[in-house]
Amino acid sequence: MLSLLVLSGGVLTSCSGSGEKKEESKVDERPNVEIRKVHEQEVPQIVSYTATVEAYKTNNISTSTPNRIKSILVDVGSKVAKGQKVVVLDDVNIDQLKVRLDNTKREYERALELYNIGGGTKQSVDQMKTELDAATRQYDNMVENTILVSPINGVVTARNYDPGDMTGTQPILTIEQLQPVKVLVNVSESEFTKVYKGMKVDVYLDVYGEERFEGVVELIHPTIDPSTRTFTVEINIANRDERIRPGMFARVVMSFGVETRVVVPDRSIVKQTGSGEKFIYVYSNGKVSFNRVELGQRIDNSYEVLSGVENGADVVIAGQSRLADGIGVNVIGDNK
Repeated sequence: MLSLLVLSGGVLTSCSGSGEKKEESKVDERPNVEIRKVHEQEVPQIVSYTATVEAYKTNNISTSTPNRIKSILVDVGSKVAKGQKVVVLDDVNIDQLKVRLDNTKREYERALELYNIGGGTKQSVDQMKTELDAATRQYDNMVENTILVSPINGVVTARNYDPGDMTGTQPILTIEQLQPVKVLVNVSESEFTKVYKGMKVDVYLDVYGEERFEGVVELIHPTIDPSTRTFTVEINIANRDERIRPGMFARVVMSFGVETRVVVPDRSIVKQTGSGEKFIYVYSNGKVSFNRVELGQRIDNSYEVLSGVENGADVVIAGQSRLADGIGVNVIGDNK
């Protein structure tokens, strides 16, 4: 009997030891992770947009009817003032139109005088007045299209003809106004109520490095593009020294105040291959959950989180490669 008890005790001890080893083996198989508790903080809502600088106004100098160019008084790069003569065209037809206008005017005056003394009809007077108005418009239009002037202060940026050429479909000159210049940016629909006319923004140009230029919101388009969920904002830059030129690459930085957001370490972000979506493993009660997150702006070595992680959560910052949604983990390292 004693021998059986001793043997039985040995077997029980052996079984108990085997179970403990199996349990220890299971614990050891759980992945090791490092976690970090995240908190909310005030985050400046600064958004950057890219754009190409454009002239404030662009005028294409041309004629309403084909004509031969007599002389071009400016060249590419020339600065011009509003009302300045820039192109002179052939005026051979002006004298003929002037003779016709003078004859029509005399005939109208005779018809009107005859009618006033009772020798003509109101219909003939009205007909002559119509012909006189048409001749006047034609003459004025020819004069206007013989000596062309600049409608704006600006710089000549293109010249497509030389003296002696016949005008065609292209403009003779292109004149652009460079004081101010403008940029057009497409702003997210979520910021629609935060943008207002007169709002100050910072503008940076690649060619001038980190030098800051001040821009002012001049125009806000009233509709949202349904395909991009954005709206267009026109920003003017004074450009008094004309250092900024159309075609330059610009970066526009707009500030929309401060918001309280959860901020997570950049080490916690997991990018899903092929989708572009971002995830974070959140630790709770010995297990991790795979949370899809929407990120805001980067702040040093952290990211603003717009959704997906709550304030005070523990997020995994190391060991993500062996994880899956819902599995148990061992927490190691300093978790502060």
